[in-house]
Amino acid sequence: MKTLVVGAGATGGYFGACLARAGRDVTFLVRPERANQLRNGLRVYGPGFDETVPIRTITASGIRHPYDLVLLMTKAWSLEAAVRDIAPAVGPDTTLLPLLNGFAHLHQLNARFGAETVLGGIVRVVCTVTPDGAVFQMKPHASMTFGTQDGRPTGRLQEIGRELVAPGFGSVISSDVLASMWHKWAFITAGGVITCLMRGSIGHVMAVASGKEFILDVIEETERVAAAAGYPVPPEAHAASLEMFTEQGSVFTSSLYRDVLAGNRHEGEHLLGEYSAIAERLQVDVPLTRLALTQLRVHDQVRISAG
Repeated sequence: MKTLVVGAGATGGYFGACLARAGRDVTFLVRPERANQLRNGLRVYGPGFDETVPIRTITASGIRHPYDLVLLMTKAWSLEAAVRDIAPAVGPDTTLLPLLNGFAHLHQLNARFGAETVLGGIVRVVCTVTPDGAVFQMKPHASMTFGTQDGRPTGRLQEIGRELVAPGFGSVISSDVLASMWHKWAFITAGGVITCLMRGSIGHVMAVASGKEFILDVIEETERVAAAAGYPVPPEAHAASLEMFTEQGSVFTSSLYRDVLAGNRHEGEHLLGEYSAIAERLQVDVPLTRLALTQLRVHDQVRISAG
């Protein structure tokens, strides 16, 4: 199976490197400057490992044929350009697996390529791209969950499931992937609200009076939205959020906050903005999420004024 991984950032780089290392036929679709940076391989490192993986890259102008599987792993702001770039790579037998956060991308891809071509999916990994272009895995666990949007098992889905098995991450075919996507959205929204509002790591928040109470309030708020949407967060997912967001001394920060801190473009509108908008339609009050969103918007205005 020929697989095109769209994006070689933190997420695409990590999972794509795992697949390439396992011998899968993987090509990375990247910008010319990233292709140049990766000409000698992609360094991926983290707790207990450090490896440079030889990889094959291509730019949009170099796509000459459709691929069997396209893994879409870009940031939200790159989606529109990515949809244009991958068009020549999507043929009648291609399956698209977008692994972005939230839901807005799913509607856009369904409209462009057809819902029968597009799977739903999520990944869980804590990674970042270092200044020299390497992918640093900050925590040792990673997983990928995917499935058809209507929950029906298909032979094609099983074939893809076998292809997406590799050392370095767990792989799960879900019969209700939309629920998994909602649960992750609640989780990452909570992480973004906590760290962006408090301007620090989970360990820093937990170290101050009322820090834990604030964290619990954020988790409760974001999970109320998922429940109102028809996807209540199950006890095991709630317990995982508590474990991640109340760990004493944790250095964890959300990728949203890391992007803000670095002065990069961020997914605040795609994540918190969309979440707040859905909460309003569902008549769920989310004052902490709205406050974090307002803070990000002010941050962006200050950057625009300064630049």
